[in-house]
Amino acid sequence: QVQLVESGGGSVRPGGSLRLSCAASGYLYNRRCMGWFRQVPGKEREAVATIRSNVGTTYYTDSVKGRFTISQDNAKNTLYLQMNSLKPEDTAMYYCAADPGRCFSSPLSWQANYWGQGTQVTVSS
Repeated sequence: QVQLVESGGGSVRPGGSLRLSCAASGYLYNRRCMGWFRQVPGKEREAVATIRSNVGTTYYTDSVKGRFTISQDNAKNTLYLQMNSLKPEDTAMYYCAADPGRCFSSPLSWQANYWGQGTQVTVSS
């Protein structure tokens, strides 16, 4: 089993930064794909950034390229999302996700087996 616990959300002004963390525990095989998704009420959940944990390859949705960085600390079993130059349209609930390998063929449209509880990010002036 895999457990994911997010932290680091909050409220920030446009142009500000936040770093989300996701503490992962459980069977490593089931965490070969890890990523951050976000969801706004009334809209579908979308993939923001994905990392293939075994090789470190990263993928980003177009709207966050150059502003967000996904990374992992294998020693701490923690996934991060550094978010810079935040915009009001980045406001959403952000979820950490993991899967044994569904991201391999579709890095930005995979359905994860494991989800965290979510952390709210609000960007507003």
